[in-house]
This record gives sequence, structure tokens and C-alpha cells, in this order.
Amino acid sequence: MNDAELAIHIADAAGRMLLDLRERGEFDGKALGGEGDRIANAFIMETLRRERPADAILSEEEINDVARCQVERVWIVDPLDGTREYGEGRSDWAVHVALAVGGKASIGAVALPGLGLTLNSANPISLSPPPATLRMLVSRTRPAAEAVAVAAKLSAELVPMGSAGAKAMAVVRGEADIYLHSGGQYEWDNCAPVAVAQAAGLHCSRIDGSPLRYNCPNPWLPDVLICPVALADEVLRLVRDVTPA
Repeated sequence: MNDAELAIHIADAAGRMLLDLRERGEFDGKALGGEGDRIANAFIMETLRRERPADAILSEEEINDVARCQVERVWIVDPLDGTREYGEGRSDWAVHVALAVGGKASIGAVALPGLGLTLNSANPISLSPPPATLRMLVSRTRPAAEAVAVAAKLSAELVPMGSAGAKAMAVVRGEADIYLHSGGQYEWDNCAPVAVAQAAGLHCSRIDGSPLRYNCPNPWLPDVLICPVALADEVLRLVRDVTPA
């Protein structure tokens, strides 16, 4: 398998494992989320170490070994993005598998097992033009102040949704138009979604317009903007306007 095929295979298989676990009914709530994280991470780590032994790995569920920063190729994975949604029996959770090369999100697969979909950078979806009334994705539980303020200036509809991957893929799939997040994330939260969104032709950046960089010693990457290229300049300008000096 090439790298893209491997990413898709891992995301698909981990997603099926998570669905099977939930359907067995042995765990629920937080316990289900914890067990899901554990089994998906174990599968992903075992597969990557076997198939790509020379590459480094950054996983949400593993200790951050900064030795990876000396390696050109690093797999950045979130075995279960949206643990709460998964534990609640919802569909807005995801599995993220990405390969960053030279600090850039180069290859990605985002499985949405609850929807029976895996989106990936090798087979990009054709984008639809934005509608007259824009749709802004926000957290179900903690809507970011900047996103709410920008949405008001754009007269955009707020669309609450669960995991970062589910929100990013909603833009790729044409179910929403803007994913503006400023509430704090790590590299594993957005690397795979950004790889998929970039391949589809969407704008992806920090909310100040600077590039997203991966495989940094500290994986904290607190904000992201994913939207159609035609909207990017206006959204970035509005972010500057609503952000306190």
C-alpha cells in the first residue's frame, strides 16, 4: 500500500472497531469512550509501526516523544476524535490518520464511521458553491466567541456539531461553509482534516492567516480556519475586527 492507501485502511478499520465496540454494549458513556480510545490507538500504533517502521508517530493517546521532530515524516493520529459524542451514541465523531512531511499536512484520511464515510486526500470531493446564507460550524458545548461574532457579521447560521473532524468534513461535504475554531486544539485534532480539506481545494490556515505547521515540539495548535478560498479574506478580516487588541 502507498501512504494514502495506508491512511484510508487504518482509518476505516479503526472506525469499524469502534462501531463494533459500541454495538456490543459492554461499556457506556465515559467508559465507552475510554475503551474506544484504547483499542483504536493500539490498532493504529501496531499497524503504523509494522508498515512504516522508519516513520515517527504523534498520537493523542501516546507520550509526546519530541525525538519525532528530527524525522521528516510523522504520522499524526487521533484514534477517536469526539469521545463524548461517541459515548453518547451520536454520529459526529471521527478517526484521524494523517502523514505530515516537512511540517505540512500531506496525506490524510478522516473516517466518519457513524455515517459510513471515510474522506481522504487522495480522492477529493468536488466542492459546491456557498449558499446565500452562510453556515458557521461551532462547538456543541463551547462555541468560540470569535466564531459567534464573525457569524453575526456575516449573518451566518450557527451549526452546532461535535468533533473537530466532523465539523471540518461538514465543510468538505458541503453541509456547512466555515469552520472557525479558536478554543484550543492539538495537531492531531486538525492535521488529517486539513489534509483532506486542502486536497478538496479549501482554504486552511490559522485564524490570523498564517500557515498551519505540524510536527512541532509542542503539539498545541489552538486555532484553525477551514472555508472556501473565496470567503477566506473576508473571514480573516472579520476575525481581526472582532479580536480584542
